[in-house]
Amino acid sequence: MNADFKHPKLTELAFCAGCAAKLRAEVLVDIINPFGKLFTQENYPNLLIGLEESDDAAIMKLNDQQALVFTTDFFPPLVDDPYDFGAIAATNSISDVYAMGGKPLMALNITAMPTDLPPETISEIFRGGAEKAKEADCPIVGGHTIRDKEPKYGLAVIGMVHPDKILYKGKLDPGDKIVLTKPLGFGLVTTSNKSGKADPEDFSKVVAWMKTLNKKASELAQEFGLKSGTDITGFSLIGHSCEMIRKGNIGLRYEWDRIPFVDHYEKYMNMGLFPGGAVENLKFYEKNVHFSSRINELEQMMLFDPQTSGGLLLGVKPELLPAFLRRAESIGQKVWVIGEAIEGSGIEVL
Repeated sequence: MNADFKHPKLTELAFCAGCAAKLRAEVLVDIINPFGKLFTQENYPNLLIGLEESDDAAIMKLNDQQALVFTTDFFPPLVDDPYDFGAIAATNSISDVYAMGGKPLMALNITAMPTDLPPETISEIFRGGAEKAKEADCPIVGGHTIRDKEPKYGLAVIGMVHPDKILYKGKLDPGDKIVLTKPLGFGLVTTSNKSGKADPEDFSKVVAWMKTLNKKASELAQEFGLKSGTDITGFSLIGHSCEMIRKGNIGLRYEWDRIPFVDHYEKYMNMGLFPGGAVENLKFYEKNVHFSSRINELEQMMLFDPQTSGGLLLGVKPELLPAFLRRAESIGQKVWVIGEAIEGSGIEVL
């Protein structure tokens, strides 16, 4: 697929808030990489994950039983309802702790608000975030607010994890089964909604997914001693999959028919209503993926669709998979087996 691909229906791209606010992957790499040399494990021996590793959150070892997980995220609204905006932003922020196998401990609000935004609207944003943090058993203990022309909200979150039970992006082995815990297509549907073309019921289902904590999925990973995982957010399934295989000597093989998508995604896909972040992801990551000829260009774009508060992508040992799936069903955790890790490099989608 050509990165300069322009489907007739993709000529005027809208940006979903979470994606438009995030710097492009290649820009982040160029900016952050030089600073990793300042904060190495050689100088900070208890820094298990920092800028050099580029994982979902930073981890600092406290002792042989405890390590701190630290992360932050915030963005402008991608939904109109202020309560939902707050809840989605909080869910998304806490997700990186879950993606490391950790348990959130406490959080701070990070907020930018216009001076003319009604106080009751700001209160609803905070209420949405607070109630979702409460569900995660993660007290919000303060924060910082500034003035801005556009509202922005999120959390800085501290969590805890056992140093031997961290979920790393780069710990896959050939033969590991790859599972996903939420469907794809959030960016597509939220952008369609901003264009006034999303069915309210379809949109409400996507909002419900984005407000679903990755708590159960993370606890499931801990229960089965999984070693490798990440969450699917702005860099899409393909982008975050590339992060899981970046150390080389390992590839991924996905089966298109097994990948879950949100309800009625075909309708919005065929309208070409992808967020601009999908095209940016395509430009940066397409060199790492080979698609079967049966998968058309619009379908390929679905795997570059940026997600806000997406699911966990986990590697499960094949001998553990049957018990893993049974346990997931028993606790009401959705899980889709979408492929496997293979020897080699890159990503195949068959």
